[in-house]
Amino acid sequence: MSTDADFIVIGAGSAGCIAAAELARRGVGRVLLLEAGPSDSHPLVKIPFGLVWLMGSKRDWRFKSKPQKGLGGRQLNVHRGRMLGGSGSINSMVWFRGRRDDFDGWNVNGWAWPEVEPAFEAVEAKLQPNQMIGVHPLVQALSGLFGGNANEAPTPEYESAGTFRFNMRAARRWSAADAFLRPAQDAYDLKVRADSEVDRVEFDDGQAKRVVLIDGMKLNASRGIILSAGSIGSPAILMRSGIGPAAHLQELGIAVIHGSNEVGENLHDHPAVGLHFAGPRSGYGLTLSQLPAWALAPFRYLFTRKGRFASPTVEGGAFFNARDDVGEPDVQCHFIPFMVDWKGSRFAHGSGYFADVCVCRPKSRGRLRLTSADPNVAPDIDLGLFQDPDDVETLLAGLKRLRALMNKAAFGKYRAPEAFPGPDVSSDEALRQHIKNRGATAYHPVGTLRMGERTAPVTPRLAVAGVSGIWVADASVMPAVTSANTNAPSMMIGYRAAEFISEDAA
Repeated sequence: MSTDADFIVIGAGSAGCIAAAELARRGVGRVLLLEAGPSDSHPLVKIPFGLVWLMGSKRDWRFKSKPQKGLGGRQLNVHRGRMLGGSGSINSMVWFRGRRDDFDGWNVNGWAWPEVEPAFEAVEAKLQPNQMIGVHPLVQALSGLFGGNANEAPTPEYESAGTFRFNMRAARRWSAADAFLRPAQDAYDLKVRADSEVDRVEFDDGQAKRVVLIDGMKLNASRGIILSAGSIGSPAILMRSGIGPAAHLQELGIAVIHGSNEVGENLHDHPAVGLHFAGPRSGYGLTLSQLPAWALAPFRYLFTRKGRFASPTVEGGAFFNARDDVGEPDVQCHFIPFMVDWKGSRFAHGSGYFADVCVCRPKSRGRLRLTSADPNVAPDIDLGLFQDPDDVETLLAGLKRLRALMNKAAFGKYRAPEAFPGPDVSSDEALRQHIKNRGATAYHPVGTLRMGERTAPVTPRLAVAGVSGIWVADASVMPAVTSANTNAPSMMIGYRAAEFISEDAA
């Protein structure tokens, strides 16, 4: 394989696969896509339930946050996919564009709802996300919580509940690598190189020219480089390349190419906390009576594409206003009709279900910094959870309303009592402590290379400010997280990046 290309895309995640495929389709020249991890040809990747084993595996970067002050010093897992498809190969495949006013609220020229909607439509034409078929009866019962959307997927635009939409096809994961990358490899001048972890980008007179892998190999890009390594990887690579807060880079012995103080700032995620329910004959779980069904589950999935292995675990949920007032939804619920342990083990005896509540539009912000110029050393990831007390209060109100909604849902014979934290934990003080003890995230980190004007590290056309020949195409460019799962918006960003770059390069 030639080490040269016209454009090199770093990171074969949801955005990177689409950016590379669309650049090649638009005829910009030779495109080379680099992925730090292996291919996605592992059978667990395609099986929806396989994510249970993939998260935390060698196909996950297995990042850890720094101790979070708002969580009493706890560290959190920051799961990020490390293979073709990126996090889109280990996630639950939930598909939401977000609210229309999320994009208007970015206040970035060219990114209002009417301008991003065509890109969503183009992506969905290939992904064809749909509501899951064969959900657990518990999930079916959610659709009656608010009325008005009984036969439709819930949406963050208004209070609604039910079965989510997913980017699955024939009960198999259908990622950006499947829908965009592989067809483009067959049709256009696009090469993919897996197991190629990037250290940094090299510049000549402020122009991005080369990608340096961690083994020292250099790959030349004659026309440009696109960073699509995600909200953790992209700012880390940029800082190792000499673009970032000048004082921070100098402390690490990194030569400054361009001082950009906001690189790594604005890191945030959807904060979340949940309720666990346990009881016989409720949700899926490890019980004596369910052992035959579990034993048959692999074969049922293999021959019929149905059953437990066809589930991405999160099958549905809701959007609602935490305080039950006249405002729009400000929290999201993910509902899992499986027993989820709260004592620290991955698997636990018993049957049950789990429902979380997460803040759609959090105010708290953290930041990412390097701990070393060595690419083998993980960066310092401060999610900044609950630095703004409004996030705690929204989560508190949402947790109380979630409990009321779970009591209201028509679960019938599948209903189970709340097992953790339990109905006795009901005062505001006790629930705030529960949030501190058990709060986590929805694994939607964004914002570390926000796009915008003036001091923003990335321009509205996704070019890295202060240098030339390098762009960013992933969730790191979001000024603020969208009001639901971030996989769909990430793909939209990858698609628009290819539009901008092919126009600008011409």
